[in-house]
Amino acid sequence: MATGARRRISLKEPTLIALETLRTHKLRSFLTLLGVILSVSTLIVVVSMIEGTNRYISNRVANFGANVFLVHQFPVITSLEEFVKLQRRNKKITWDDFEYLRDNMTTAKAVGVEVRHQGPVKYGNESIEDISIRGVTANIGEMDVEEPATGRYISDGDNEHRVDVTLIGNDVVKRFFTGLDPIGKTILIDGRPYEVVGTAKEIGSTLGQSQDAFVYIPIQTFRKVYGTQDSLSINVQSVSPRIMETAKDEARALMRARRHLNAKEEDTFGFLEPSSLMDLWNNLTSGLESSSIIIVSVFLVIGGIVIMNIMLASVTERTREIGVRKSLGATRRDILFQFIIEASVISAIGGIAGVLVAVLIDFIISATTSVPVAVPMGWVVGSVLVAAAIGLFFGVYPAYKASKLDPIEALRFEA
Repeated sequence: MATGARRRISLKEPTLIALETLRTHKLRSFLTLLGVILSVSTLIVVVSMIEGTNRYISNRVANFGANVFLVHQFPVITSLEEFVKLQRRNKKITWDDFEYLRDNMTTAKAVGVEVRHQGPVKYGNESIEDISIRGVTANIGEMDVEEPATGRYISDGDNEHRVDVTLIGNDVVKRFFTGLDPIGKTILIDGRPYEVVGTAKEIGSTLGQSQDAFVYIPIQTFRKVYGTQDSLSINVQSVSPRIMETAKDEARALMRARRHLNAKEEDTFGFLEPSSLMDLWNNLTSGLESSSIIIVSVFLVIGGIVIMNIMLASVTERTREIGVRKSLGATRRDILFQFIIEASVISAIGGIAGVLVAVLIDFIISATTSVPVAVPMGWVVGSVLVAAAIGLFFGVYPAYKASKLDPIEALRFEA
């Protein structure tokens, strides 16, 4: 019982001594911990920006709707060489491809199609250039992330009769109809009149690019106006998340059969899905994260060396104190434990300070820029623990040196 009590006191005492040392020598303490603070804050800020952007990409870019993947002319392309190769090999996605998947898939809840074109939109004397003109089937509205705010989406009847109607994005609403009701108004899309039947909910920007600069029109109207030569994008919504891979495998098998590809031939089409886009993004950011960890590790080692030097100076300053403690019965283990704990506490405090600095920087970034940030708690806890471990590692030698002091010689020491 006495031994346990002494150990508890031994843990508390060096912690209090470490805190007192930091309070007494404020400037020296700050300079000692500067390396650790900068290392931890840099790491947390970089990881927060990567984590925030990952979530942003997942929610805004790699989000085609619930359980939706796209059958496209090309998959995710990462090089010019690959693009040139696929451009020669891959065929356009046609209306017949869409109908074949729509009529034969058994694992799909819905199969829709979309095609895009860039063009100007005009109302009265106002105009917007380079609006995304999107021809869609009616069921795209049931699986897409865009939803009507007022009015309605494109309907099957609109497509059946090739009606000139449109659902407009928020950028178009704000430019043409501020303070007005757009429903029933006529706008010119690429020089052709369309009646506004709905407005979409505001989405916002993705990496500084507005996602609200679009107009939807019936796809049959699109094909009537722009022809049938554009490659389509087939949106497939699986019955449930569990069978999304099964639905993709079925779509691949049907497309290969339709295009008469043998087992040795590669696909002449591609798939776009959230996981493939996230994999691409993670590959782009993993190098930055790894580089940050390496750089921060170097700074942490430098900070650890500084802590070791300060602890060595502290051992010299407190030689008589060590002699007194040993003469009163403190063992080598007690002295060793005391200085190791002091070094770890000092370094951990630097880690905590680094986290607080990083949170402040993240707040400033979030408040003043469009860069998304998200502080990952795992990294916060890990950074503080690593900082404490650095202090523990680099505190061993000063602690060992302190524990080896001869009590008689220590008592004779004059600072």
